[in-house]
Amino acid sequence: MARLIRNLGAILIVLAVASCGEPRQAMVATADKRASEAALAVLAEGGSAVDAAIAAQLVLGLVEPQSSGIGGGAFLLHWTAASGRMDAYDGRETAPASARADLFLMPDGQPMAFMDAVVGGRSVGVPGIVRMMWMAHQAHGRLPWSRLFAPAVTLARDGFAVSPRLAEALAEARPLLEDPAARAYIARPDSSVPDGFLPVGPGTQLTNPAYAETLERIAEQGPDGFYQGPVAEAIVAAVRSHANAGGMTLQDLEGYKAVRREPVCRPYRSYEVCGMPPPSSGGLTTLMILGMLEHYRLGTLQPMGVTALHLLSEASALAFADRDRFMADADFVPVPMEGLLDRRYLAERAALINPGRSLGKAQAGAPPGAVAQAEGLDRGRAGTSHLTIVDAEGNVVSMTSSIEGPFGAHIMAAGFFLNNELTDFSFAPSRDDGTPVANAVAPGKRPRSSMSPTIVLDEHGRFFAALGSPGGSRIIGYVVETLIALLDWKYSMQGAIDLPRVLDRNGPVELEGRTDIVRLAPALEAMGHEVITRLLASGLQGIARGEDGRLSGGADPRREGVVLELEPASVSQPQ
Repeated sequence: MARLIRNLGAILIVLAVASCGEPRQAMVATADKRASEAALAVLAEGGSAVDAAIAAQLVLGLVEPQSSGIGGGAFLLHWTAASGRMDAYDGRETAPASARADLFLMPDGQPMAFMDAVVGGRSVGVPGIVRMMWMAHQAHGRLPWSRLFAPAVTLARDGFAVSPRLAEALAEARPLLEDPAARAYIARPDSSVPDGFLPVGPGTQLTNPAYAETLERIAEQGPDGFYQGPVAEAIVAAVRSHANAGGMTLQDLEGYKAVRREPVCRPYRSYEVCGMPPPSSGGLTTLMILGMLEHYRLGTLQPMGVTALHLLSEASALAFADRDRFMADADFVPVPMEGLLDRRYLAERAALINPGRSLGKAQAGAPPGAVAQAEGLDRGRAGTSHLTIVDAEGNVVSMTSSIEGPFGAHIMAAGFFLNNELTDFSFAPSRDDGTPVANAVAPGKRPRSSMSPTIVLDEHGRFFAALGSPGGSRIIGYVVETLIALLDWKYSMQGAIDLPRVLDRNGPVELEGRTDIVRLAPALEAMGHEVITRLLASGLQGIARGEDGRLSGGADPRREGVVLELEPASVSQPQ
């Protein structure tokens, strides 16, 4: 009841503010300056947060193609300022109708080598982001759909400079050169190398007329311009003609449906934290970790100190043990969402944490409503992008999009790269004793994701913060650490994003190399933790609202993100 009263009070507050009719400060935080500029231009025309997100994403698919694009999927969390409503939009890829549980098994029944499964049509799921963007635009758009495509079309036709990060990704992705379309796009003849081609370097001007033509078709025809006709035919041809072929059909594409779902929300301290429900594991796992940590006074502990990091690691290990066993596409398998977030269950899990000693490998619990499942191996790669946008009316978008690994399945169609999201399924459909794996492959099923777009409301139900990150299954740890820095330690958004990364996926504690956090390794090891040091290239983008109502943004210095701000006087009304 208290939560309901808080939210009702917040609705009255935001309605009173909205009734004034005056535009407020707007802000965008995306993974690339050109995407942020496209989003800001849309906001300046009076566009909504969803309008700006679509414009930014279409640019990202061009200038950051290793991470996301229209050949993949996304999860979008939207908060409407005027009503206080939170919506979750699911644009996750689906397995084609031909997919079976043994999709990634060799003839002897053993799982395929990971990269053998990735490269080619076998790993490509039916892309979902175009339908999802259309669904969100129908509900929350203000500018015409076709207007949102203009920045990306212009860049694709006129050319854009290859960024250092894209050039680095191209240099590390030699299998791209085996795909004729990709080779023609991103490589140049060079007799000094055995295969006669070298990927382009930083600063090279690229044009992509095929992508521009595809976008113009979708701009004019809506989703049908992607899921039917020449673009759909190009996708199916690329998937089915590869040596490692997949079984996608035109019917799979035409039948794809985006889904609006209920977000998962839970109180943490005086805040309300909301995330994506299954098929993403991000929202549930994040809330489970926070629910266990709520039993400890993290705000009194030294930020990023040994005790705080020990507690964070232990709670993360316990949550990941449950994630790996119980979380998958809830339209296909029973996921005990209420049980996993049950306060008594999380208190029992938190009681397993010894403040001075690691529990080692955590075992899955028995949340209320759970059925017998087996753990599924998670081997996804870190190729994803996140954007956060607040428009002049206070509406908020937190969206994470992906083609799974860098450059997805390493094949192109109609100017864009196709995803390899099906490798997010467990390769083995059951354990040796026959116990089924929740995240096994099935036709029409959506693979489990770790994408964690997050929106936080304050004690009055007002927007407080929104954030997310790329990073495969490490996304959850990146987001949780940043939330603790914001909510418990009162960091600014940029300050929270800048902190060294620390995470635990129910394995070793991972400390970000080349940062001062590595000095804590001996102390953590003395508590029984296995510790490894590695580069942890999060790509957090976030926006927070201060006590004075002003927005402040943060972009991860580990990547190429940019925050841009629009003052109220710069906002016009849509024509």
